[in-house]
Amino acid sequence: MAKRKKKFHFTKTWKIITAIVVVLIIFRLLLPSILLHYCNKSLAEMNGYYGHIEDIDVALYRGAYKINNMYLNKVDSASKKQTEFFKVNNIDLSVEWKSLFHGRLVGELVFNTPRLIFTKDKTEIGDVKKDTNDFRKVLKDFMPLKINRLEINNGSIHYVDAGATPKVDISLQQAYILAQNLKNVEDNKTELPSPVTARANVYGGTLTMNMKMDALVQKTKFDMNAEIKNASLVQLNDFFKAYGDFDVNKGTLGLYTEFAAKDGKYKGYIKPIIKDLDVVGPEDKKDNFFQKAWETIVGAAGTVLENHKKDQIATKVPVEGSFAGSNTNIVEAVWELLKNAFIQALMPSVDNQINISSVGTDTGDHKTLLQKIFSGGKDKNKKEEKKDK
Repeated sequence: MAKRKKKFHFTKTWKIITAIVVVLIIFRLLLPSILLHYCNKSLAEMNGYYGHIEDIDVALYRGAYKINNMYLNKVDSASKKQTEFFKVNNIDLSVEWKSLFHGRLVGELVFNTPRLIFTKDKTEIGDVKKDTNDFRKVLKDFMPLKINRLEINNGSIHYVDAGATPKVDISLQQAYILAQNLKNVEDNKTELPSPVTARANVYGGTLTMNMKMDALVQKTKFDMNAEIKNASLVQLNDFFKAYGDFDVNKGTLGLYTEFAAKDGKYKGYIKPIIKDLDVVGPEDKKDNFFQKAWETIVGAAGTVLENHKKDQIATKVPVEGSFAGSNTNIVEAVWELLKNAFIQALMPSVDNQINISSVGTDTGDHKTLLQKIFSGGKDKNKKEEKKDK
């Protein structure tokens, strides 16, 4: 009798274990479908937007799941017409395991081949930033953990003006961005503990950016330098034709900048440089008289400002001011500072003279190239007078 009782108890235990295992297996099999339904519901309910995810893969062993083939479109409130805004091949959302050694449970996001499209009068940066709270809510639904690491692979950013003639589509391609320690897990003693690096291809040239920031403070605080080298102006001809009614036969663009911000203020400079500019050439022989005349004027303006020893057009523009909003975030701040960057440059290099301690102090000359040309004598006299004193 005792033996039979023991056998019955043993069988009952295994039945319970088996039932639990079966339930877990069923839950694991259903989990991707549950997540997919929940995520698509969140995207469909976004105010002014509509999005969809094709598939979700779950990897419980590493505390992660992957979103495959997602898109998010802007919806016109009147016509209900959708404008393409964001799409991505896949997004990997996971626990950042190394942060557990620092006693913090945080997450990391990896975007593979994302595409972000800003469209004139549809999804411009000023309009999109008004929807920041909605984006944050969806992101929180997708990733309940605070994000400490963000990586973007093979990304592209576009600005499209479909109403221009010809159509304008300016883009950065093959972008790589890495932002680390966003929640200050590893270093809480440094003023700017979160490094951000970025690189991209720009019309045959390259873009590089380095930034250090504090993502936790209420008011934006960062040091940043960025440069574009050897971008082909010829490849930007649709832009020039649409907005300037001329095209370029030859030339390269460089852009160099440093900025720092803290306590709601920012300071820095922008230095674009145009080399080997040729506006009127043999390629324009079929243009009509007025087109040739206008391109001749544009080319002549470039020649007046040209440094003939280096065959370049250049100046340097200092920029200083305050952010309009008291809680301007990093993305808004960087966009606001760089959106006026198409001004000509002084020399093709970063000066390494702007950092977090320079905000609120005067770094010297604030004149444009033309101001320097026409006031050169006065400045020289003033310097001599100071020496005499």
